[in-house]
Amino acid sequence: MALLITDDCTNCDACVPECPNTAISMGDEYYEIDPEKCTECVGAFDEPQCMEVCPPECILPDPEHKETRTQLQTKFNALKA
Repeated sequence: MALLITDDCTNCDACVPECPNTAISMGDEYYEIDPEKCTECVGAFDEPQCMEVCPPECILPDPEHKETRTQLQTKFNALKA
């Protein structure tokens, strides 16, 4: 499952450099996560790094992009190929 950033985002920039897939970018009002690139850090880290550093804790699982750990690993492998 990809992650999403809620409108509680303070645009602090803490999450951006932590993403191994460069899935986080500035949206119209706050940062957004590209579900095509987000692997919840599967393949790179044990835990989603953006969630680890987010001060307002506004990064949550995206219910519209449910994926298994195997699917996330496959996506990570394809992104790194």
